[in-house]
Amino acid sequence: MLAPRTTLRACLEVASRCDVLHVQTPFVAHWIGVKVARSLSLPVVETYHTFFEEYLHHYLPILPASAARAFARTVSRRQCNAVDAVVAPSAQLAEVLATYGVTRPLRTIPTGLDLREFEAGDGAAFRARHGIPAERPVMLLVGRVAHEKNIGFLLRVLAEVRRSVPNVLFVIAGEGPALAPLRHTVAEAGLDASTLFVGYLDRRAALLDCYRAANVFVFASRTETQGLVLLESLALGVPVVSTAVLGTKEVLRDAAGAIVVPEDVREFAAAAVGVLTQPQLRAKLAGVARTFVEKRWSSAEMARRLLELYGEVVRTKCADSTRTRYGTAA
Repeated sequence: MLAPRTTLRACLEVASRCDVLHVQTPFVAHWIGVKVARSLSLPVVETYHTFFEEYLHHYLPILPASAARAFARTVSRRQCNAVDAVVAPSAQLAEVLATYGVTRPLRTIPTGLDLREFEAGDGAAFRARHGIPAERPVMLLVGRVAHEKNIGFLLRVLAEVRRSVPNVLFVIAGEGPALAPLRHTVAEAGLDASTLFVGYLDRRAALLDCYRAANVFVFASRTETQGLVLLESLALGVPVVSTAVLGTKEVLRDAAGAIVVPEDVREFAAAAVGVLTQPQLRAKLAGVARTFVEKRWSSAEMARRLLELYGEVVRTKCADSTRTRYGTAA
């Protein structure tokens, strides 16, 4: 990993040939992006991807949860107000930033999907690699294995689903800081035979196979700014059962191919059981899922909206520069 100063010099060289800078991560990357932009008099846009307020206390346990949330709000407000425009991947997150006191222009532009990347995938091959019989029902979760993903709730859902579908298998694909505690929870709850941790998978091959092997994708994160894995699952024709909180509320609004449920173990489990045990329902949901993603969440449309924003901040920067140079009134 390059030192911040080395990275700064490299970014200055590259940015000298650019019209706008776009920062995608906070902290060091934010500092470098803003410093480079100011040095070169370039506009800078930042995408606020992560709802830090809801999970920072997991990583700063020495602070009370209320103090960690206040710290996250303060840092977020300062960083967002230091740039020319802020992109939020969901309207809900944009509203949260406004309540923090962010005064810079806020634009909601989700991360779109390139559907060409979601045409392959061999579910049978994935099942064969992991010794999963073709007829065994599979629930799937893909994502960072972290506390804020609410995976403990999904394990309670699994225990409830087993009452109706005894041979169900819950596949968890991903790595993260909550992996060891979750393995312990699985063992304590006697869910070892019903749970399979497969770790991180290559997005271009093994992960597509993993999606295709599932009968239903389950999701219950409370802090998601968007929930791209939901769209990936739908793009591959795998029905979704999910709660709808923050960013996932927008992704799943009028979503074909998905069943939205509250964070209630019995209701969530009942929906998952319905998809697992009713082939006709599963086929119906799968049949409309990809079309929904194609119409509402294509990467081409999101890129067009982002280019519009770039044009706006460049024009504003030029106008501000002209006013400053000639001392004209705003």
